[in-house]
Amino acid sequence: MPVQIFTVESQPFAENSYVVWKDGSPDAFVIDPGFEPDLILEALAERDLKLVAIVCTHGHCDHIAGNAALKQAHPDVPIIIGAGDAAMLTDSTQNLSAPFGFDITSPPADRTVSEGETLTVAGLALDVFEIPGHSPGHVVYVIRETQPTTVLGGDVLFRGSVGRTDFPGGSHEQLKSGIRRVLWALPDNTVVYPGHGPVTTVGHEKRTNPFVAD
Repeated sequence: MPVQIFTVESQPFAENSYVVWKDGSPDAFVIDPGFEPDLILEALAERDLKLVAIVCTHGHCDHIAGNAALKQAHPDVPIIIGAGDAAMLTDSTQNLSAPFGFDITSPPADRTVSEGETLTVAGLALDVFEIPGHSPGHVVYVIRETQPTTVLGGDVLFRGSVGRTDFPGGSHEQLKSGIRRVLWALPDNTVVYPGHGPVTTVGHEKRTNPFVAD
């Protein structure tokens, strides 16, 4: 199934937000709106896309900073996040914006998701998996309808690296275990769209990523 994924890199943390839609459909969802929501709104408008959901992988400020602006522009669009990180949306200490000198909050979640659920948005089925370690309630979304399989992975697995685990609630062992349990079980050609940096594949990281090695 042809699926389009457009990357919007938001400063100051070079965070990747993604606009996702099926070819031929006007409906789109956004993954992890960052600090430059105007760029996301422009990307939607330029492609005549209708925003139908704001989907977050976790609750850190650089991945939710644009939620309020998108919600203001599209009040009926739900904000969706893993149940374990939902409280971060409305708490600037938990979402780490206050420690960085910001005061970022998001509207509360309209829906929370947990492992084992399948979230259907914009005509696509997203399987939800919990991989804590970077944040306590971090989730990743797996789209199996694409060829190859797609992972919208947030700050779990990067090209040649992994998400930081020195934040409150972090655990490198949890993160490593979750990556191996969930992502390594996917086909090697699975494409991972991370929260920072370039896309990668499961197979490449299995072979070369030193942070997930035995």
